[in-house]
Amino acid sequence: MIDQAKEKTKGVLFRNRLLVGDFNWSTRSILVTRKIDKNKLLIVEDEDEDNLSVEDLAELLPENTPRYIVLSYELKHDDGRKSYPLVFLYYSPKGVKPELNMLYASAKTYFQNKVGLGKVFDLQDAEGLTDDWLRAKLLK
Repeated sequence: MIDQAKEKTKGVLFRNRLLVGDFNWSTRSILVTRKIDKNKLLIVEDEDEDNLSVEDLAELLPENTPRYIVLSYELKHDDGRKSYPLVFLYYSPKGVKPELNMLYASAKTYFQNKVGLGKVFDLQDAEGLTDDWLRAKLLK
């Protein structure tokens, strides 16, 4: 069942990417968000978006429910180059019920490994999700 979420997530990501080399280049930023269905204990589709800014993403995030976010982000380097790293954001806002937070936290690493993402950042406040924040994290 996690394999269905993995394949759907990868399908959305790679269907929208320019297939060059090892998928390091893209034509646009894309986003997929996933949530856990508490009744079925499955990671399921939440939203898939094209060309959504980081600030727009922050506005879409729920105030009291975690989300797994996979983002192909247009990173502009100081030397003028552009790259499109795949980023995994684990969004767990403050005030989430402990049992829900534990459910998401326990599946986070498993989902990250299944989807195959190495750039992982935790986020607790949607207002903190900005281009400047993400760019600084990626350029470290």
